[in-house]
Amino acid sequence: MSKIITVFGATGNQGGSVINSLLNDSAITKEYQIRGVTRDTSKHASQTLAARGVEMVAADMSSVEAVAPAVKNAHTVFLVTNYWEKASADAEIAQVKAVADASKAAGVQHVIHSTLIHVTKATNGRLTHVLHFDAKADGTEYIRQSGVPVTAFLPGYFLSNFFNSFQKQDDGTYAVMMPVPADKKIIPTFDAQRDTGKYVKAAIKAFNGESGRKFYGASEYISHQQLVDDWSEVMGKKAVFKQIPAELFQSFLPPQIAKEMTENMLLLGDVGYYAGASLDETNALLEEKPTTWKEYVAANKDKFP
Repeated sequence: MSKIITVFGATGNQGGSVINSLLNDSAITKEYQIRGVTRDTSKHASQTLAARGVEMVAADMSSVEAVAPAVKNAHTVFLVTNYWEKASADAEIAQVKAVADASKAAGVQHVIHSTLIHVTKATNGRLTHVLHFDAKADGTEYIRQSGVPVTAFLPGYFLSNFFNSFQKQDDGTYAVMMPVPADKKIIPTFDAQRDTGKYVKAAIKAFNGESGRKFYGASEYISHQQLVDDWSEVMGKKAVFKQIPAELFQSFLPPQIAKEMTENMLLLGDVGYYAGASLDETNALLEEKPTTWKEYVAANKDKFP
């Protein structure tokens, strides 16, 4: 009987990428049945996955009882949550706890949690408002303490965030303005749609029962200068990088997220997105190369200005 891998967020960027990678790996499909979790199995994206052989289950993460059908008899669970849905750390942690508790009750052997570093702790309290990082880190720790073996998958900086970063100037050039140095290699480049599955599949294959292992999901660290240089080369348009004061950057953002996103950017120039962790060990485990920034721009030209 095949072991079951439950994938939360099956029709989203991360979960969808995981399912694609698993379905395209014959060794995985011989050993595992893939179960996708979504809120509405009647939607087209869900039905498309079902047609590919994925067992689609309607469930949410509102309670242990709501999660239970999704993790029943599962061996492995890939868990991704969306902080921004409610912009609440408490709500996100509650979802993780519900999945952790349901997974423990169901006898799940391995949870792969899409998570991030604890910024408040990593910066010794210098940056305390990056709640979408801290909530995930607290959630991972809860899973670990529950006794269910957990692998932390830490996705890098979503390259799709840069679609709106290149601002056209009066002279026809483009500028990226951030409160960080130009030449410091601080952006861990990550293509969520194409690469989440590559990392999660590696985490599944590398699992040996050990809890607490970290997989860093980024192809490389690049500087903001390289960001604009590579973009200019691929797009055929001139772009420059301008370091601006944090206060000015914050003033550009909607008030409800301004402080959080400004500190998120300051993190890169502080201890770093991954607090200085190397990408080499994780990337050596991948069977397919992750996407570089230059490759990402070339594949998404129509989404940039």
